[in-house]
Amino acid sequence: MNSVLRNICALLATTTPILAHWTYDRIIVNGTVIGQPYEHVRHHNNTNIPLQNVNATSMRCNINGDSGANTSVYTVSAGSTLGFAVADTFGHPGPQQVYISRAPGDDVKSYDGSGEWAKIYTLTYTLNGTGGGEGVLKWATYRAQTFEFKLPAELEDGEYLLRPEGLALHAAHKKDNAQFYVACAQIRVTGGGKGVPGPTIKFPGGYKWDSPGVLIPGFWSQITNYTSPGPKLWPEGTPEEHVLVGKVKQPDR
Repeated sequence: MNSVLRNICALLATTTPILAHWTYDRIIVNGTVIGQPYEHVRHHNNTNIPLQNVNATSMRCNINGDSGANTSVYTVSAGSTLGFAVADTFGHPGPQQVYISRAPGDDVKSYDGSGEWAKIYTLTYTLNGTGGGEGVLKWATYRAQTFEFKLPAELEDGEYLLRPEGLALHAAHKKDNAQFYVACAQIRVTGGGKGVPGPTIKFPGGYKWDSPGVLIPGFWSQITNYTSPGPKLWPEGTPEEHVLVGKVKQPDR
């Protein structure tokens, strides 16, 4: 390979998004994709590279996602249907989860995510009757671009970070090889109740490299059941979902 071609290949390797990886860049409210990419989602500087160190502070809102000074806050009603749209697609098998954390003083723009996080949504799999390349478990968001969920009606009014988390399992049978894709949207909740989210965890600290769901017992296509990492869902009694809701058409990018 001559030096010119080698330099071109090196440039492409550093500037081209990696296939099958994704970034959460827009929120969905009641079936509509809102605003421009990163208008209400903090624009971290990690492109679409996954996180693999569960002990890093980047597990909160991704690398350099600890400030939202330049990110708009979107006002939503408690009980609304929210969601996330991604650049590219959810290109690896694994669950999608959503956490929420209230900003101290209801100042979400300056909140670094170091407080308590409650889990309000988990979407996993159905059994795959055909087997084949998708494995025994058929992951609900695999190859999708959007998903939706209910914001709890019990949630108190205030400003919150809303954190989507995709966990890619294709190499998670090896230590420190689970791949996390995370971001933080900034929302202001109105018309809410008096519910106190919980149980809660912190990031880092909520997951360990060998937590159930972070480390899986075998190659992803061969496992026959799966338990997502993290605390129980809030409100109490909220079920884990198995069917994708919210195949929303995205505006042109």
